[in-house]
Amino acid sequence: MTPPPRALLLDLGNVLVFHDNGLLFRGLGARAGLPPAEAERRLSGTSWTAANRGLLGAEGIRRDVCGALGVELPAEEFDALWSSHFTLHEAVLPRVEGLVGRVKLVLVSNTNVLHAAFLRPKLPVLERFDSLVLSCEVGLVKPEPAIYQEALARVGCAPREAAFFDDLPEFVQAANALGIRGHLFTTADAFDAQLKALGL
Repeated sequence: MTPPPRALLLDLGNVLVFHDNGLLFRGLGARAGLPPAEAERRLSGTSWTAANRGLLGAEGIRRDVCGALGVELPAEEFDALWSSHFTLHEAVLPRVEGLVGRVKLVLVSNTNVLHAAFLRPKLPVLERFDSLVLSCEVGLVKPEPAIYQEALARVGCAPREAAFFDDLPEFVQAANALGIRGHLFTTADAFDAQLKALGL
C-alpha cells in the first residue's frame, strides 16, 4: 500500500479561489468602450506569460493591458478592475486549513504580481503553507518541469512523496510525468474524496 503523501502541491486559481475571466473582460471592456469579446481578443495578444514569469511588474502590466485596450486607467482603478474577477472557494478552504501540520503544503501557481498582492491578504491560510511557489517570483511557469522541481526542493520531498492538485489537465499530466501523484481538481467534495483515497 502506498503511504500518504508527505507534501501536497496546490494550484491557486479554480482551486483556492475562483476566477471568472468573462467578468474580467466585461469590466475592462466596459471601461474601454469595447464589447467583452473584443476586450478578450485584444488581451489574448498581451504578455500574460511575461507577467506570470515576473518580467512585468505592476506598472508594466497596467501599461500593457491599457495599451491593448486603447484606454488609460490610473493605477488604483486598474488594479481594482484587474483583480475584480476573483471569489474565494469557501467550500474548500476549511479542508485545506485542516491539512496544516499534517502534511507539507505548497502553493504552485501561475500568477502575476498584482493578483498575488490582491489575493494574499484574502487567504490567511497561505501564511501557514510551508512554501509559496509563485511563477512571478520564481520566473518559471507550469507546465515546465522546473517549477514542480522547485516546489519539491523547498519541502525536501521526492516526486513520489508528493501529490499535486490543479484544475488544468495539462498541468496535472506534467506533474505525473515527473512521478508526482497528479490529480485533477474539480469540486470540494471530489477533493475530499481524493484526499481520503491518498490517506489524508
